[in-house]
Amino acid sequence: MTTLSCHCQYHSTNLLSSHNVKNRRKSFISCSAQPTQSNIKVVINGATKEIGKAAVMAVNKARGMEIAGVVDNCYVGEDIGKLCGMEEPLEIPIINDLTMVLGSISQSKTAGVVVDFTDPSSVYDNVKQATAFGMRSIVYVPRINLDTVAALSAFCQKASMGVLVAPTLSIGSVLLQQAAISASFHYSNVEIVESKDNANDLPSADANQIANNLSNLGQIYNREDPSTDVLARGQILGDGIRVHSMVLPGLASSTTVHFSGPGEVYSIKHDITDVQCLMPGLLLAIRKVVRLKNLVYGLEKFI
Repeated sequence: MTTLSCHCQYHSTNLLSSHNVKNRRKSFISCSAQPTQSNIKVVINGATKEIGKAAVMAVNKARGMEIAGVVDNCYVGEDIGKLCGMEEPLEIPIINDLTMVLGSISQSKTAGVVVDFTDPSSVYDNVKQATAFGMRSIVYVPRINLDTVAALSAFCQKASMGVLVAPTLSIGSVLLQQAAISASFHYSNVEIVESKDNANDLPSADANQIANNLSNLGQIYNREDPSTDVLARGQILGDGIRVHSMVLPGLASSTTVHFSGPGEVYSIKHDITDVQCLMPGLLLAIRKVVRLKNLVYGLEKFI
């Protein structure tokens, strides 16, 4: 839906009378009506999680978009602004029914995006619901099955509706992956070292993604490494890429990719210290996904 805004300007001109050499000033006002684009309506599904609350605050401050609804099974009925610690409430209650939220937004006929922070088992149904109401989806859900991604891709193709499935929303992480791909053409020895403060999801999604990207280039790495069966040498992913995961309470989330060649070691490192690092990537994804008519896997497609 577009709205019209009226821009008025004050003009003045001099008129020369044939009967009077004295200038006379005449004034008039002209108005022009120009269309302005409505804000993108954003629904956060999984809004009470740490990343969900960060997303609510980021979207609320961003230009060209607004929070239109929040969904979660926790704190139902509470104002999301209050839960996020904002100075003033947003007057948007937390609702545990995605269909109800989508139904109320679809009547506005504006572009809408559902950001899904839920869990792998509900992603497919959530995307189907969003599509049924004419809304795009951004899926940032750890451990999502590739079979689910394939099924979503086929569904989106038939529905001509865009979806972004993002293993990471960190622009720094994407840049690390791109740098690793560039380096892999020059080095045949590579290992990934990551650190986390908890033992969930190891190797991490970032490490798996890097290993998959490098393996897809068709090169076999670490050919001269004789310690294939030594557990202390880490887990092998893809085509011979070793991953070492260090877990200690208090560690920042960090990923380093080490390449080596004759006489040199090339290392690329990315650290995450706060969930806020995911917000620039999320806002970029919201602005891009509204134009999609199919499924895109990976934020790097937008960078």
